[in-house]
Amino acid sequence: MKIIIINGPNLNLLGKREPDIYGNQSFEDFFKSLQEKYPNLELFYYQSNIEGELIDKIQETGFSFDGIILNAAAYTHTSVGIGDAVKAIQTPVIEVHISNTFAREEFRHHSFISPNAAGIIVGFGLKSYELALLSLIK
Repeated sequence: MKIIIINGPNLNLLGKREPDIYGNQSFEDFFKSLQEKYPNLELFYYQSNIEGELIDKIQETGFSFDGIILNAAAYTHTSVGIGDAVKAIQTPVIEVHISNTFAREEFRHHSFISPNAAGIIVGFGLKSYELALLSLIK
């Protein structure tokens, strides 16, 4: 199976950014541990702070990969374009959030991605990504 994790803005700062919310581990270290734990999967990772680049990557992988794990971060709540990109592709997308977005500011309670996602996992820290992975390889 070929699965990509696509992360949005500021997630390149994991391990440094607001550790009380996001933890102390960098995403790169976490991703390496996933690759080691699931050696039979082809796992890829992409991160961008730029909305259009995220849309390009969703379109690029959305017809050739077996699954996309997408944490669009703040764009989740603002980007009709990312929501439309998820709707336009064939590959199933699992929407992921590290924090429980429903326990945070009210603007984080709405997602433009959720209506087009195969599933949503929120609030389990970095474990949210592994839960999404497990749902795709079921």
